[in-house]
Amino acid sequence: MACTRLPVVMLLLLTGTVLFGELQSSIGAVLCPQYCLDVDYMTCTSSGNKKLPSKCNCCLAPKGCTLHLSDGTELHCS
Repeated sequence: MACTRLPVVMLLLLTGTVLFGELQSSIGAVLCPQYCLDVDYMTCTSSGNKKLPSKCNCCLAPKGCTLHLSDGTELHCS
């Protein structure tokens, strides 16, 4: 009796593992930190040298943009 249950149990475990892996890859959640930097303005390559309204941090800014902080430093968002 135990010999007939083993393949069924193995099949269930394999199916569960595959489904769990698919579930994790489909979620794809990105954590965004809950802090704001002291940003004066933002520039993006798509807008040239135009000063854009500032975003709190790189998580909220589009990729390829640069946050210009009030202390004169720059933070490139990649």
